[in-house]
Amino acid sequence: MKKLMLILLMAVTTFGAAYSQTSIAHVNTQKVLDTMPSRMSAMKELENFERRAVKELQETQQKLQADYSKLQQEKPTMSPTAFKFEEERLMKKSQEFQTRQQELDEQIQILSQELNAPILKTVQDAIAKVCKAEKINYVIDESSLLYSGGRDITTIVVKEVLEMEKAAAAKATSGE
Repeated sequence: MKKLMLILLMAVTTFGAAYSQTSIAHVNTQKVLDTMPSRMSAMKELENFERRAVKELQETQQKLQADYSKLQQEKPTMSPTAFKFEEERLMKKSQEFQTRQQELDEQIQILSQELNAPILKTVQDAIAKVCKAEKINYVIDESSLLYSGGRDITTIVVKEVLEMEKAAAAKATSGE
């Protein structure tokens, strides 16, 4: 019985010591992302691509609507067969428009993922570096917190991210 109590006491003591050494902090990743020059340029590139895609789709849709209106005006002077052929041609163009719309949506998603992947990796690397330097075991994003009274490392992570981006920019301009 004494051995069991001794083992139980050692287990509780070990768990308590391990628990007391655990360090938890939180970070506002959105704030970190908002300070990154690379994120700002990625967002600008994505917005430009989206703007061109929307313009293309609007022009195509306007042309389709104009062609359909013209067909409706010419319907009384057309034979039923000619009208049917023209209507089928416009329906085919409408289907091509929908296909193109889906393609552009997919391209926007792919571009967004490609542009954001290195940015998110930089944030993760910066958080890992800060955690190692500050001896932090766990970091929680503020967006998933219900209550935040703990240690906020956002400012430290922002500084680290900016330093990492500056170093990456210097490396890129030096041709390495």
